[in-house]
Amino acid sequence: MLATAAAGAGVVAFATGAAVDDAKGDAADSAVAAYVQAGGATSDRAQAADRANRAERTTETTAESTVTWKLPLHDYDLAAGVSAGAGHSRHGLDLTGLPEGTPFAAMRAGTVVQAGWNGAFGNSVIIDHGDGVQTVYAHASHVLVKRGQQVEAGQAIALLGNTGLSRNVHLHLELYVDGVLQDPLSWFKERGVDFELEIEALPS
Repeated sequence: MLATAAAGAGVVAFATGAAVDDAKGDAADSAVAAYVQAGGATSDRAQAADRANRAERTTETTAESTVTWKLPLHDYDLAAGVSAGAGHSRHGLDLTGLPEGTPFAAMRAGTVVQAGWNGAFGNSVIIDHGDGVQTVYAHASHVLVKRGQQVEAGQAIALLGNTGLSRNVHLHLELYVDGVLQDPLSWFKERGVDFELEIEALPS
């Protein structure tokens, strides 16, 4: 579970996005990294089975390249949340300007690995999309999914809120790859999702 400490946060506004004062501690980084590392520690038998099925999964990987990421919301104002902690910046996106209770969706199919109260993140949902990629959706007023549940891209997972360490109704989104926090603006843009222009890739 991502229990986060209350640290000061500064927010850089984009477009017409209102600044959202939203603080999270560095415990989030280590908690997600620990989860990914624990999930990756498989037995020799499991690794052998994985190698035996590699040919089958190659076809699945090829098919996966046609699966696109989706925006979790539409008609939002965008703010890029950057807070200082332990000598480095934390990257995240804050999607604002919509009323409390607005549903937001999973950006891609995956498994819910956390759902419910999560310290400074308030009510949050964490989805594991495979290949070490996880998305974190924070400050929800209500969570619609349960841990262990399989979700599809575009499926509503929670409702916008102002829970946890938050001063405005918004969705705080973070992205981790192999437990390392990424810059979501550039990472998603490389995959056809542009939060600044509110564009998502079409299936090829």
